[in-house]
Amino acid sequence: MAENGLEENRQVKNTVGFVTPTKKSRYNDTNGEVKSVTKKRDNYIGWDEYFMSVAFLSAQRSKDPSSQVGACIVNQEKKIVGIGYNGMPNNCGDDELPWGKEGDWLDQKYAYVCHAEMNAIMNKNSSDVKDCTIYVALFPCNECAKLIIQSGIKRIMYLSDKHHDKPATQASKRMLDLAQVEYVKYIPKKHKVVIDFYEIDPESRPRPSSSIMSP
Repeated sequence: MAENGLEENRQVKNTVGFVTPTKKSRYNDTNGEVKSVTKKRDNYIGWDEYFMSVAFLSAQRSKDPSSQVGACIVNQEKKIVGIGYNGMPNNCGDDELPWGKEGDWLDQKYAYVCHAEMNAIMNKNSSDVKDCTIYVALFPCNECAKLIIQSGIKRIMYLSDKHHDKPATQASKRMLDLAQVEYVKYIPKKHKVVIDFYEIDPESRPRPSSSIMSP
């Protein structure tokens, strides 16, 4: 038995796997009776991990066959005020404009696609996004940098800077530096965040139908 004041972890196994460890601590009440109290879980995700995950989840809505990018704008109260992903402009059919990257400029997606940062800013649910932070998978291009600066966003959290040697990215950083917009590379604490729709209710998970053998 654990001594008073010490914490112990218990891990319960179910049919899906392991549930979150339950932390309990023991203490003596005013009558000297030993009692235990359940503590909060320790393996919850942090704020940056949460908002970057929202950006990546939003990217799953993109119909771009080569690059799915999402963006999430967060205010100083850690409230999400805008979400977006790369896609065609409103009322422009996804099947009527090109998604390719080769050929004449008018036959390339670059002439038409709205980037995730633009859509997140335009989709804001607040009066403005001044002093907000935007979470993005890729470092913003020069066009998105203009929008970020003009909208008043003051901080960028990005995961990848794989286009750092391209003129568009170099121009972006030049403008962001002049406008004193901070940009910080996000370092994930874990490789992936898994969403399991049946974790909340494992019993509702569909089960394979049993096969009936004919005699």
